[in-house]
Amino acid sequence: MTAARTAQIHRETGETKITLGLNLDGTGQAQLSTGIGFFDHMLNLLARHSLLDLDVEAHGDLHVDAHHTVEDVGICFGKALTQALGDKSGIRRYGSATVPMDETLVTTALDLSGRAVCVWNVAVPVEMLGAFNAPLAEEFWRAVAGSGLMNLHVLCHYGRNSHHIIEATFKATARALRQAVEFDPRGAGVPSTKGVL
Repeated sequence: MTAARTAQIHRETGETKITLGLNLDGTGQAQLSTGIGFFDHMLNLLARHSLLDLDVEAHGDLHVDAHHTVEDVGICFGKALTQALGDKSGIRRYGSATVPMDETLVTTALDLSGRAVCVWNVAVPVEMLGAFNAPLAEEFWRAVAGSGLMNLHVLCHYGRNSHHIIEATFKATARALRQAVEFDPRGAGVPSTKGVL
């Protein structure tokens, strides 16, 4: 029987206090409390479309702005991915997805390579979505890629509405992540000629 692929991360700084739980083999359930409504909405989409179970409780310096909270949740999510994946034996490793959202089209491709690279080719109009400043979407995914040690490439082919663009990036990346963490029934061992990721 396969060991549970779960992780629990606690991170506390002078700016944020975050507890994050992750189950790679979940059903897309989420319990979210970041104090940022739009961000909770995006994290819920991330869980739902990746089929990861995600629990996040975050307390941040929202009287300053949402930046520290969003970035630090990204750091915790990336660390949880790394922890839950273990040696990555048997996983597909790669994932990609193209997702439409009304007038917007986004493609994400990722590799759980053990190397942190984020290529963000997404032009998002600068505007506030509730308490969430639209460019924070990039900060979140850069933090995930950095702590999750993945190659993450996100491309918005076209789009106008900030909400739609950001939502499509979360859905596309979630779908790509779902593929990458799945077990490959034809694969055995770590999916690398090096023998380690």
